[in-house]
Amino acid sequence: MAQPRSPDDIFADFSQRRSGLLQALTDDAEDFFDQCDPNSENLVAYGHSDGTWSVALPAEEVPPELPEPCLGINFARDGMIRKDWLALVAVHSDAWLISVAFYYGAKLDNASRLRLFRSINSVSTLYEIITGRASRPNKISSHSKRKRADTVQQGNGAGDAQAADAPLPTGRLLTYADITPALKGRQAELYWPDDKMWYLIEVYAINIRSRIAKIQYTSGEFEDLDLNEIIREGHMSLICQ
Repeated sequence: MAQPRSPDDIFADFSQRRSGLLQALTDDAEDFFDQCDPNSENLVAYGHSDGTWSVALPAEEVPPELPEPCLGINFARDGMIRKDWLALVAVHSDAWLISVAFYYGAKLDNASRLRLFRSINSVSTLYEIITGRASRPNKISSHSKRKRADTVQQGNGAGDAQAADAPLPTGRLLTYADITPALKGRQAELYWPDDKMWYLIEVYAINIRSRIAKIQYTSGEFEDLDLNEIIREGHMSLICQ
């Protein structure tokens, strides 16, 4: 897998790893707690670039391919109140996420590094969320792992959404540069792997900071989309006028 090189790609990688660790420390906290067995060897918590998490032994190679998370998080598990232990893991996870991001960003110039830092600083830390100092963002489901009809919100429209088996030839793939206020109101086509179809949509609203867009299908249905995922997978084609 190619390493992310641009500030946008590095931030997208950061966001996915952060999402996986946030899942571990919240929705999957019981499973995460059980996997961090104090009777095991030194364990670390990984957030992966596909948005998943794992608890495992540290990398064996020296030096490792990437900076390693905090070693031995399992040893303190039973000696602390659970919420305090989760907060401790969150602090170390925040530090690891930033270290990975700036490892990838080592070759960026000053302006690009600043852009990367500002993107990272625009989202709450895991520690802030776990301790209640910041609210958890609404969970956005992965559109690539389900069918469109499973999650859309019914609007005033009726009937099936307009779709085609290929995007319009005059369209182009969405990029990070497109995530501006001007994206609101744009028409595009959204690809659904389960259906293998491109659905005609309109961008109804957009949150620039979180990169979440609310889109509307021709049937009147609405859905929230994580644009980091959409761009990474090449699943939205903007219709050019």
